[in-house]
Amino acid sequence: MLNLYNTLTRQKEVFKPITPGKASMYVCGMTVYDYCHLGHARMVVVFDMVARWLRASGYDLTYVRNITDIDDKIIKRAAENGEPIQALTARFIDAMNEDFDALGVIHPDFEPRATEHVPGMIALIETLIGNGRAYPAPNGDVYYAVREFPGYGKLSGKSLEDLRAGERVDVDVNKRDPFDFVLWKAAKPGEPSWPSPWGEGRPGWHIECSVMSEHHLGEHFDIHGGGADLQFPHHENEIAQSEGAHNHDFVNYWLHNGFIRVDNEKMSKSLGNFFTIREVLEKYDAEVVRFFILRAHYRSPLNYSDVHLDDAKQSLTRLYTALKHVAATEVTIDWEENDYARRFKLAMDDDFNTVEAMAVLFDLAGEVNRGESAAQAGLLKALGAVLGLLQRDPQEFLQGGTTGAELSADAIEALIQARRDARTAKNWAESDRIRDELAAKGVILEDGAQGTTWRRA
Repeated sequence: MLNLYNTLTRQKEVFKPITPGKASMYVCGMTVYDYCHLGHARMVVVFDMVARWLRASGYDLTYVRNITDIDDKIIKRAAENGEPIQALTARFIDAMNEDFDALGVIHPDFEPRATEHVPGMIALIETLIGNGRAYPAPNGDVYYAVREFPGYGKLSGKSLEDLRAGERVDVDVNKRDPFDFVLWKAAKPGEPSWPSPWGEGRPGWHIECSVMSEHHLGEHFDIHGGGADLQFPHHENEIAQSEGAHNHDFVNYWLHNGFIRVDNEKMSKSLGNFFTIREVLEKYDAEVVRFFILRAHYRSPLNYSDVHLDDAKQSLTRLYTALKHVAATEVTIDWEENDYARRFKLAMDDDFNTVEAMAVLFDLAGEVNRGESAAQAGLLKALGAVLGLLQRDPQEFLQGGTTGAELSADAIEALIQARRDARTAKNWAESDRIRDELAAKGVILEDGAQGTTWRRA
């Protein structure tokens, strides 16, 4: 049985879907005003892994990940660039898809955009006003009355008293209470707006996800995910909105992935240690980055550094090397009878423990190296596929270099041919010189019965 850590209850629980055999999951996606960064990479890869495992476990999954295409940051960036908001968001949605495709992330079943659901947001706000949990302010904004929802703070563990003591709360004369948050923002000159019962305006950020998740998954669904930074206030406010409107549970299981750190410091533009996905992919193979993300438990902090990425590349190389000389046969995974598959499943069923699941892959790779079994190699590929790994031609991966590699594949092959000619002429010194030259430039030669192959170090 699948056990997952529920942020709401702060413990592991057996996953019991609302509808037997089906699973529903909503994940907070991107606000599209800039290129996606490493933190985004971790979130999408983690929940891609969760989606893959739910499907591998036999669940009929509906996976929704939204796009926020209207908010303060988008409006500000478009104004700075002097371009229409639609042009800005379209450009960065395309860039987002390029990055996620490179990382092997399967597209969600639905990817709603906030601007497509404004009428639903207005309707939900009207419901909240009608039951006394929201109110229009004199300036045309609409606010959620936090004190009217008794369960506020149950996800984050924060009480209003804790917030008053430890959090900076903005003073706004239009609010009845400093803790109230905005559901609808009155239009400002030059900003995009929609007609509403409270005048022209646009939705607040929190209301967007309540409406988009309900539209695709209903008022009550199984799993809601996102980065740990969204737990408060965004996800707390989603609960207040949805449960405040419908007076029943919103989500059964809340999953949050841990933060990215860079050389043991929090990733931050102000610290100068902020990296976009495409900056990282200029230096490292995308599958190496995916491997690096998944070899840590999704809830733990993940420390990014060149040393850790280099180590991840070496580790992934070990797995591909095991597949290099064995023609893997296609297999159907027997989760109960095969010991490797059984151990892999036990790990993944324990709150998606990819650390232990990858340990199984390395044990299996060792078995492939010892026995050169086509069936075992096939199982290694099949289990790797569950994590979105090991699906390339091994030689292509092993010979694939990072941008700026000193020698092209054609140049390497030419040097190998020159070495072959030297060996035929028994010019061993020249043969060794060429091998050493290649090694100095990061190319490892491997002589075998089928001839000489090579890989990048």
